[in-house]
Amino acid sequence: MKIISSIKLLVTCYLLLVTFNCATCKYSTKDTSPIPTEVKTFRVNYLENKARYVNPQLTPQLTEKLKQKIIGQTRLRQTNSDDAHYDISGYLSDYSVTTTGISNQNASTNRLNVSFHLIFKNTLDQKKDFETDITNNYDFNAGLSLQQAEAQFADAIIKNLVDGIFNKIFSNW
Repeated sequence: MKIISSIKLLVTCYLLLVTFNCATCKYSTKDTSPIPTEVKTFRVNYLENKARYVNPQLTPQLTEKLKQKIIGQTRLRQTNSDDAHYDISGYLSDYSVTTTGISNQNASTNRLNVSFHLIFKNTLDQKKDFETDITNNYDFNAGLSLQQAEAQFADAIIKNLVDGIFNKIFSNW
């Protein structure tokens, strides 16, 4: 009797193992839409800073990180010529601080607002040209200066803007 129950247990375990090995679920996400085969080159123009407050390091870093992301995540080749298939330009349109929280009649939380105006031109298909804005906000303690908040959020600001620009150009959503 013990042998039969042991065999049943082994058979059950074996069937469960086979079932789980055969019933795998494949799931993947692809956040870039297929780039048409005729598109081979891109150009990222120097991204300007037209905001009232100018952080002098922001747009040079943004320009370089965007180039690096496109090179690293697409098959496109960078060029500086006017006949690039994808021509990317734009400017930082807002870089400002607002108060978002008040405690005991004093500011307790501030928000750094960062907006970028993207201009995308597809030289092979002008119907796909577009302009759009990408905005991110970063809340910080009002006891911090703007320079301290910038130091705290510098990497996140660049990463979020680069990701936002890249997604607007190359994503299906």
